[in-house]
Amino acid sequence: MSNPQPLEEEAYDMSGARLALTLCVTKAREGSEADLDALERMFQRLGFESTMKRDPTAQQFQEELEKFQQAIDARKDFVSCAFVVLMAHGLEGHLKGEDEQMVELENLFQVLNNKNCPGLRAKPKVYIVQACRGEQRDPGETVGGDSTVMIRRDCLQTIPTYTDTLHIYSTVEGYLSYRHNKEGSYFIQTLVEVFLEIKGPILELLTEVTRRMAEAELVQEGEPRKVNPEIQSTLRKRLYLS
Repeated sequence: MSNPQPLEEEAYDMSGARLALTLCVTKAREGSEADLDALERMFQRLGFESTMKRDPTAQQFQEELEKFQQAIDARKDFVSCAFVVLMAHGLEGHLKGEDEQMVELENLFQVLNNKNCPGLRAKPKVYIVQACRGEQRDPGETVGGDSTVMIRRDCLQTIPTYTDTLHIYSTVEGYLSYRHNKEGSYFIQTLVEVFLEIKGPILELLTEVTRRMAEAELVQEGEPRKVNPEIQSTLRKRLYLS
């Protein structure tokens, strides 16, 4: 058997504008201002044009994403990528606006896909979601010891609607997410720390975020808790932020 060949590395072109939109419900979410401060510091250090909106209603979550998309498509300069940070109370697949109404995450995600946002077609779109995805709590577990499809490649160049997207959730499906009343959420604080301390492709950075979160032990109501982020990627290339 022939020796495996090293993977040819292809990276996204990050020479253009980097855009970020943060939508954060601060109402009844103590510590969220610490997360906003950390995110603003991160975006500034990484060269992003950053916009933040506090306390959007459910409808405003949708409206702000659509305004963001329209502004991107109206730009004449080259846009490299877009980050969208969504922070609120939530349940699986939904976020709660400042008005206590729910908005579907999938409706928000569709706004910037390759079909609906030509300005970001084939470019990375990163969603960071700091919200609960259910009511379950993870106490942690003890660790002991140690079909075939023919593909045509000679057709016209097209791209799937949902590629070049990265979803980063603060917790796994069905589980709570945690936030300190003063220091902010462990997820956002860890993500910002890693993104500013380490250079490398974003998926490797997120592996480090997961490792740090998995090793930490949180205490809620006197009980130890574990939490880890969930990453869903359809990126086609490596994404470097620095």
